[in-house]
Amino acid sequence: MSYEAQVYKEALRWSKSIEKRSSIIQRSSKRIQSSINDRVPERIHTIVTESIRKMIELALTSSQYIHPIEIKESWTFKEREELVKERLKQYKNTASWEGAGTGFGGFWLGAVDFPLLLSIKMKFLFDTAQYYGLNVDDYEERVYLLHVFMLAFSSDQEKTKVRDIVLNWREVPTERRRIDWRTLQIEYRDTIDLAKLLQLVPGFGAIVGYVANKRFLEQLGETTMNAYRLRLLQN
Repeated sequence: MSYEAQVYKEALRWSKSIEKRSSIIQRSSKRIQSSINDRVPERIHTIVTESIRKMIELALTSSQYIHPIEIKESWTFKEREELVKERLKQYKNTASWEGAGTGFGGFWLGAVDFPLLLSIKMKFLFDTAQYYGLNVDDYEERVYLLHVFMLAFSSDQEKTKVRDIVLNWREVPTERRRIDWRTLQIEYRDTIDLAKLLQLVPGFGAIVGYVANKRFLEQLGETTMNAYRLRLLQN
């Protein structure tokens, strides 16, 4: 079996796994999350909301996250994925230590982690798209990246909707491709809030920040690679 056939098969299994319901622990964590949320200063909630809004605007309209990568047309699909995995490893390390550092400082320093982690995730998305040979200067390609982001960090209900858009991108009408930034914000916050709120606890937050940020990048990496496999390798 060729490398392309092997990873395409893996991507199909991943796609089916999205249809499975989240674990009981993940579903019940919402109650704990809401309780902790009530104790977090409103200023921190505002920082998170504004960070996500600005991230979406920058991703769609600016070149802030675009770092030109020298691409060789002769690269095989396997070589491209090896470069993506290496870049993911670098970003995981950066995110982990950044999470540990900001988590050590409690509420206010921990709040800084939200925009920093968002920036790391967006840079990974843009780098990955370039390695796969896509033009990230194209507006529609950026919209696709944000849908991949939503797919990685959404609830069961919303994930099903976004999955259909991401995996059927060529056939999706333009009007269905539009990003609802409010939905993205809410889904992203609800997905990461529990771990990130625990990160605001002084001292203990450093451990949570290190582990959580690494896991979030792994989650994004898995989603991004499999989405591109299904998009680029399907007949």
